[in-house]
Amino acid sequence: MENILVVDDEAGVCHSFKKVLGREGYNVITASNGKEAIEKAGTENPALVIMDVSMPEMDGLEALQRLKSLYPELTIIMMTAYSTTDKAITAMKFGAYDYLIKPFENAKLISLVEKAMLPGKKVFPLSPEESKKWAGDRIIGKSPAMLEIYKKIGQVAESDITVLLRGETGTGKEKIARAIYEHSKRNDRPFLPVNCAAIPEALLESELFGHEKGAFTGAESRKFGKFEQCDKGTMFLDEIGDMPMPLQSKVLRVLQDGCFQRVGGSDLIKTDVRIIAATNKDLETMANLGKFREDLYWRLNVVSITVPPLRERKGDTEELVHYFVQKFNRESGSNVKGVLPEVIKDFQNYDWPGNVRELQSIIQRGMLLCQKDFVSLDDCEWPPAEGISDIKTKDIERMLSDAAYVFFKRGGANIYKESVTAFERLLIKKALDLNKNNQVTTAKFLGISRNTLREKISSDKDDNLSKK
Repeated sequence: MENILVVDDEAGVCHSFKKVLGREGYNVITASNGKEAIEKAGTENPALVIMDVSMPEMDGLEALQRLKSLYPELTIIMMTAYSTTDKAITAMKFGAYDYLIKPFENAKLISLVEKAMLPGKKVFPLSPEESKKWAGDRIIGKSPAMLEIYKKIGQVAESDITVLLRGETGTGKEKIARAIYEHSKRNDRPFLPVNCAAIPEALLESELFGHEKGAFTGAESRKFGKFEQCDKGTMFLDEIGDMPMPLQSKVLRVLQDGCFQRVGGSDLIKTDVRIIAATNKDLETMANLGKFREDLYWRLNVVSITVPPLRERKGDTEELVHYFVQKFNRESGSNVKGVLPEVIKDFQNYDWPGNVRELQSIIQRGMLLCQKDFVSLDDCEWPPAEGISDIKTKDIERMLSDAAYVFFKRGGANIYKESVTAFERLLIKKALDLNKNNQVTTAKFLGISRNTLREKISSDKDDNLSKK
């Protein structure tokens, strides 16, 4: 029978663990604080420790550090009733196996314990020092998806491993990158973000690798590129899917052997840069279509973190709203006390095509127009008058370009007609879902007449839209 040490200052919690885990055949030993946990870990030889974060005398994070320094192979699961970004990241960084939020279901606890007790489980490296608290913008969210991201940040931060961040535009990928940097061993060195889609192709090579005097017209002096400026630091390559193919080979070389040449130069320059990349594109499909180097993709995709869209974590909406109110109060010197309840309710029923960035813009606008203590729907100019028609044509073309390649690669005599019909059907279905099947609102949302919408619904026999 294997020993499990449960550490919590609440006797009722310890009793519950004894009851639940005892039925599964484990011998549960308890401790009421971190100091007692360290003592019992030495005398009882537990195979697993389950420990609360908030305790008197010595909190769980300090006890975690000490236990991992004494027993590096000891598996420790942290738990708390309060979820914060820094605590979750720090716990994982200090070597915790996982992080549980109270209250949790017994089935989830048992499943996690069984997984943690498996032979050959991964033990994450210990950090000898607690990281300084991140002074910049925080990552906001307590949803299960965000907690998983905090865990992964803690697991990868202190290594020099390359990380690929995936997710739609506006989900906060750069904040995730900065969190990884702030919790890394390189946080006293530069963090340089580069948006590969925002810099013209002709200038991007020089921006990344620098150039020699006379390398091209206008190159009047030598320029040091980001890879030289960022030596020993971290570079964030945003929108990596938009990087031109010729530059991808040079970036690959830096990742492989840390070497590059300035534009117009012949000297081989060494650099030590950690790469965090981000994309809102399907790089696997692009690689299959020859639009992205497959070897670079595998170099970037060592560890992948997918940042969920806001529509998949609507439980975080209210916390994000309050965070942005406080943020803009500080920045503008205003004293808005919050938002009205109907604002939160409407926001939680919206799908946020622009994600967190869209929410931030709407709160900022609402606070600027607010004449009272609380932001109203009218202040936010809500609901959006134009809906998804605000998206620019070039953005639509960019989002659909990969899908078009896939369609045409499949071929077929009617592929054009079938593709257009399928996309129109999808737009109508999504618009009806967003507007709760109200045809009048949906027609206005799509910018068509109600009669036109009815015709399109009635003609779509396959998708059963006529039932809506």
